[in-house]
Amino acid sequence: MINPLKIIKNGILTENPTFVLVLGMCPTIAVTTSAINGLGMGLAATAVLMGSNMAISAIRKCIPDEIRIPAFIVVIAGFVTVVQLLISAYAPALNKSLGIFIPLIVVNCIILARAEAYAYKNGVIASMFDGVGMGLGFTAALILIGSIREALGNGTVFGVTVLPPEIYAPALLVILAPGGFITLGILMAFIRHLKMRKEEKATGVQSSYDGWQELDACGGCALKGICHGTTAGSVCAKNEKEAGK
Repeated sequence: MINPLKIIKNGILTENPTFVLVLGMCPTIAVTTSAINGLGMGLAATAVLMGSNMAISAIRKCIPDEIRIPAFIVVIAGFVTVVQLLISAYAPALNKSLGIFIPLIVVNCIILARAEAYAYKNGVIASMFDGVGMGLGFTAALILIGSIREALGNGTVFGVTVLPPEIYAPALLVILAPGGFITLGILMAFIRHLKMRKEEKATGVQSSYDGWQELDACGGCALKGICHGTTAGSVCAKNEKEAGK
């Protein structure tokens, strides 16, 4: 049985496309110079996600596996065109502000990823809720990043002054591309820290998110099978091999 709240929660929190799955980084950095831009981009992506997920789910049995990706792009492009025309008609200022990033939703990896990973394998209703959850998660991330960058870089949030120039000198770096990467990195680190603490509290052991965890210190080493990882009294096979050269 479909659990809509669970699916939506998964998109907003558990598998947030920006902070957890790290998808859609290009529009995330580019449009979050202000909170209103983040809101507009997020809602546009949400509308496309919902529509394309439902359409792809409905016709998935008619799409040959060999051409599924081109088929996904055609479906997504149709919904993006509709959304762009609506924004152009009813929010021309937002359309001008977002510019090329509205049509680029066609190749947004969030949209394609959900079409491939979820809509192509599940029913129409479940796919719709997946689109809602992922879209709201993306929107929330863009609004959060945009609000922080706008507040620190311009002293406003949604155009409303929150840091008067008399008490705060705007840091223009924050609304430039480097500021976007810095803001996103800090937020991702904070969210990862919260996940680590939650996992440790639930299991009573050190979180697997911790890259310094002793048992996982050799996780990416090709020679782990020789020394079987870092254990008490073991010798690192990689260091031993390099020392013998």
